[in-house]
Amino acid sequence: MTTTVGALRASGHVQKPLKQELRDNLLAALREGRDPWPGLHGLTDTVIPQLERAVIAGHDVVLLGERGQGKTRLLRTLVGLLDEWTPVIDGSELGEHPYDPITPASRRRAAELGDDLPVAWRHRDERYAEKLATPDTSVADLVGDVDPMKVAAGRSLGDPETIHFGLIPRSHRGIVAINELPDLAERIQVAMLNVMEERDIQIRGYVLRLPLDVLVVASANPEDYTNRGRIITPLKDRFGAEIRTHYPVALDDEVAVIRQEAALTAEVPESLVEVIARFTRNLRESNAVDQRSGVSARFSIAAAETVAAAALHRATTQGESDAVARVVDLETVIDVLGGKVEFETGEEGREKETLTHLLRMATAETVRSRFRGIDFALLVSAIENGAMVSTGAQIGAIDFLSGLPVLGESELYDEVCDRLEAKNDGERANAIELALEGLYLARKVSKESGGGETVYG
Repeated sequence: MTTTVGALRASGHVQKPLKQELRDNLLAALREGRDPWPGLHGLTDTVIPQLERAVIAGHDVVLLGERGQGKTRLLRTLVGLLDEWTPVIDGSELGEHPYDPITPASRRRAAELGDDLPVAWRHRDERYAEKLATPDTSVADLVGDVDPMKVAAGRSLGDPETIHFGLIPRSHRGIVAINELPDLAERIQVAMLNVMEERDIQIRGYVLRLPLDVLVVASANPEDYTNRGRIITPLKDRFGAEIRTHYPVALDDEVAVIRQEAALTAEVPESLVEVIARFTRNLRESNAVDQRSGVSARFSIAAAETVAAAALHRATTQGESDAVARVVDLETVIDVLGGKVEFETGEEGREKETLTHLLRMATAETVRSRFRGIDFALLVSAIENGAMVSTGAQIGAIDFLSGLPVLGESELYDEVCDRLEAKNDGERANAIELALEGLYLARKVSKESGGGETVYG
């Protein structure tokens, strides 16, 4: 990589404005059939096309949606549309392009050094800045302020080099993302108006005509307009694109998000991930849950991690070689994660009952989708004739399997396990537990729980 501006010019490097750089790289990815938005599920036909049009148009963007819809992740993927490496004036405060110094200090250095102006290279990851808006965020944080240390060093107050730049100017030639934009005090939002429209900054009476080249993106929960704050109308007007996000529509996308994001400490079979995904979707459709707040994807991710943790706990205490989650571990989700769901005011005292009901619905839906066409008559008959099956959070897979009623030459258990592609004892125990829970929910068998043990009879 070249190290001076003279060598940079000799190499034929061409400077591009930021928004043209983003546009060209997006169009190149689309032409080549590459996915510019890796790791995003369920937004392909709705949100992504709108965002692509905004990038091509060169618009600043605000994403509106309930919590846990992937707004921040979507904004962070914009980094992938930047050039991997870009030249900057070495030592410049704002990362200016060597062809286009904009601060007084950089212009002076460029005039003095000419073709010997030193050049450094900045990676795309360094060109993305993110700020969580809070009520105590100040103008100095976002735009800048006079630096008293520079004044104390001997510079006059009228010297523009006494200014300490804030986050937005320091994101020159990059992307600045502001999460939860309505939480910014209205006077702070006013300070952003010039930055976004005229692309200059005003600090304590200074008017610096800095031609900032920056893409401003933001996220907001629509309810924040009335609960904690609002985006002032002039600032909303300066965002070229306002895009509504949503939760995954398809079940497969919900499962893909869990698989992608959850840090699992034990094996969680696909059938249990499906139950968790259906449970989350049921919560989002329930009248008992405050849908203005939403049910975040973080709920389903945390649920999968909790189920895995329960499996690892059992495997450790019971000396199992493989830690595999089972249906019995789903009960931990309600106990641990109930507080992550906000209920309507009239539902006080019924939270656990509602969560239990919706989890059972999700389990029953999964049983129907996974075991459709299997005849469980032999198993039901064995239980009706007095057989009992015991399971529990601290009952190992082998102990559970050895306690199943003998069904003669029937291959029912094998058929159930084959449906879920169960290969080891833990997966087989989960498959048969899911079938038993389905029979209980269909009122074909009974279930008694207590003392850490569950008995189907």
